[in-house]
This record gives sequence, C-alpha cells and structure tokens, in this order.
Amino acid sequence: MKDEPRSTNLFMKLDSVFIRKEPFGLVFIIAPWNYPLNLTLVPLVGALAAGNCVVLKPSEISQGTEKVLAEVLPQYLDQSCFAVVLGGPQETGQLLEHELDYIFFTGSPRVGKIVMTAATKHLTPVTLELGGKNPCYVDDNCDPQTVA
Repeated sequence: MKDEPRSTNLFMKLDSVFIRKEPFGLVFIIAPWNYPLNLTLVPLVGALAAGNCVVLKPSEISQGTEKVLAEVLPQYLDQSCFAVVLGGPQETGQLLEHELDYIFFTGSPRVGKIVMTAATKHLTPVTLELGGKNPCYVDDNCDPQTVA
C-alpha cells in the first residue's frame, strides 16, 4: 500500500507526515464463549483483511462452535497463515508465552489481566475487550418473568 500524505501545521512544515498501513504479523485471537461466532469471526476477518496471519483460540466452553470452527475454517483459509488451537486455559497460557505481534482478547477483566501481563514480556500490543455491565431499561409494561 502507498503511504497516505497528510497536511501538517506550521511547526511541522519541515517534516513529512503520512499514514502507513501495514500488518502487525502474527495475531493471536482469544475468543469468548458468549456470542462465539460473532466475537470470533469479526476479529478474525479484520486481522486477515489487514494482511496478518492468525492463531485463533475459540472458547473451550462453547465446544460445539469450537469444533465447527476447527473443522470448517481450515477448508476455506490458507493454512500457511491461519491456525485454530483447541484447548483450555493451559493451552492459552502456553501460547501467550510465545512472542506474538498482536493479541486480541475478548473476555473477563480477570483473564484480561493475565493476557496483559503476558503481553508485557515482549511488549506485544493488545486489544482487550473486557466484560462489564450491560444495562437495560425495563418499564412497568414488561413481564418480569420474560425479562429475567
């Protein structure tokens, strides 16, 4: 891709300012159990579209989805730059020990701290999409049993 020149201010006139889009390299995606297809495939498509290779670790809790992803995705993606790893926290921990170029994690703040700690060993950039509150408004017209 070509560099995209950008305008600058008076103080930076002697500098060249541009945006350079380039892939990170090897991206490790750790996906959650809730919304397992969406929260696995969206970061996967983004990472591949940006030119990265991906190691995908679906959640072991959503075993049906994990199995389907492990069987189907390799049929359609270049296996020289894509891999699905099955397993639990132990396997994830072993992968986090390796030098990766980027880590994308969706899950709990507790595990997010573990991922961030592992990333600091190699100064690996991370995206942490951590769980939190999901507020909703329930008015008097709603059936409490249905809402619960």
